[in-house]
Amino acid sequence: MPADFSTLSENPLVLIVGGGFAGLECAKGLATADANITLFDRHNYHLFQPLLYQVATAVLSPADIAAPIRRILRKQQNVRVVMETLLGVELEAKVAHFPSGDVCYDYLVLASGVTHSYFGHDDWAPLAPGLKTVDDALEIRRRVLSAYETAEWEADAASRKAELTFIVVGGGPTGVELAGALKEIASQTIPKDFRNIDTTTAEIILVEAADRLLGALPQKLADRALHDLQDMGVVVRLNSLVTNIQSGGITIGEEFLAAKNVIWAAGVRGSDVTESLGVELDHQGRVLVTDNLSIAGFPEVYVIGDLAHVIDSDSQQQVPGVAQAAIQMGQYVAIDICRKQGQEINYKPFVYHDRGSMATIGRNHAVATIGGKHFSGFFAWLIWGVIHIFPLISFRRRISVLLAWFWSYFSLSKDVRLITGKSSLKIKKSLGAVSKSGKRIS
Repeated sequence: MPADFSTLSENPLVLIVGGGFAGLECAKGLATADANITLFDRHNYHLFQPLLYQVATAVLSPADIAAPIRRILRKQQNVRVVMETLLGVELEAKVAHFPSGDVCYDYLVLASGVTHSYFGHDDWAPLAPGLKTVDDALEIRRRVLSAYETAEWEADAASRKAELTFIVVGGGPTGVELAGALKEIASQTIPKDFRNIDTTTAEIILVEAADRLLGALPQKLADRALHDLQDMGVVVRLNSLVTNIQSGGITIGEEFLAAKNVIWAAGVRGSDVTESLGVELDHQGRVLVTDNLSIAGFPEVYVIGDLAHVIDSDSQQQVPGVAQAAIQMGQYVAIDICRKQGQEINYKPFVYHDRGSMATIGRNHAVATIGGKHFSGFFAWLIWGVIHIFPLISFRRRISVLLAWFWSYFSLSKDVRLITGKSSLKIKKSLGAVSKSGKRIS
C-alpha cells in the first residue's frame, strides 16, 4: 500500500525530492498555498554548495555552509520533512518509491541534483573523488592533509614527489577554485609547519580537455584566470584528455604522471532515478523539460535544478547548472502549482535571469561577469565574497564565514586542518625521512 502523507484536509499533496537550492525555494514558495508538502532528502541538511571547496581545503567547517532542513522550514506549517532516498517513480500511477514505502502525489517536484560523471570509467571514482557533498569535501581534505604527513616521513624521493603532486581534473569553476586553494595551502599556509619537507615544492596540476578554462565565462576572463593560476605556480594543461587513472598516477593521452592525489571536477550526470522515469534525457542523464519545467505529458511532474535540461524561453540557450538558476526554477514552480490550483496567476513560460557568473582563483584573485560587465582581480574577489556571504542560511553562519575569511586572509592560515575518518597515512617503521636539505634523517 502506498504510504499516506496527507492529512484530513483535501488539499493536494506536493512531493518535493531534494533539499538543495531548487527544492528548498519551491517549498518556501508554497508557504501560503493550500497544499500538503512533503520534502524528501537523503540528508537532513541544506548545503551551500558553492563554498564546498573551502571545506575541502580547510578554510571552513561543514557547519559553516550547511543548515538542518527542519530548522529552515520550522515555521512553515504545511511542510513536513522526511530523510529518505528516492528509488523510482511511476508517472502513470503517480507513485514515488522510497526504501520505507511508496508515496502517492498530486504534484511531484524532482530536484535531487546531479552526481559525478567519469565518462564511463566509474572505476576511477575511488581514486579520484569528486566534490558534491560534505562527505566528498571531508574525504578530499583528509587525502590532501594526509599526503603532506606521509611525505614528511617518506625517504624515497620519487614516492615523496608523488605524494606532493596534486592533480585536479576539470577546468570549470570548481577545478579552478580547488587548484588555486591547493596552491595557497602549499605555498602560504603550511611551509613552516613541517621540518623535513619543503611544501612550497608541491606541484599542483590542473588538467582540462578543452582549449580553455571556465567555458561558461567570456574568453577574456578565462585568459585572466589562466594567467593568475600560472602566476601562482599552478601548472595548467589544456587540450589534455585523461585516458586512465590508477593507483599512484594518471595518464594523459599516453603520458603517465606519478601522483598520489587526484581530484575529479570534470563532469556531472543526472541521478540514477531519472532512468526510472522512461522519459527523454540528454547525454548527461538530465531530464528534458517543457517551458514550464514539467515533463511532457505529465504536467503535474516538474524537474528543476541541475537535474533539468532547460531551454530558456527568451534566449533559446540552455540554462546553466548554477545556484541562481536553481533558485529561480524553484520559485517558478511554486507559482505554477499555485496557478494550477486556480489562484489567479497568468501563465508565463520559465525565463532565466542571468545575474552573472564568477570564480575565485585565490587570495585577491577572481573573475566575474555581471550585467554584461567583466571584472577581475581584487575587485572581482570582493564581489565574489559579498555575493557568497548573503545567501548563507542564518546570521550566525554569515558571521562565522566572514570571520573565518578575515582570519585566513590576514594570518594566511587555514585552521580547519583536521584529518578525520579512516586515514591512509603510512609512516615508515624507521621513521626515515628526508630533510629539506636532501639528507636522510634516521
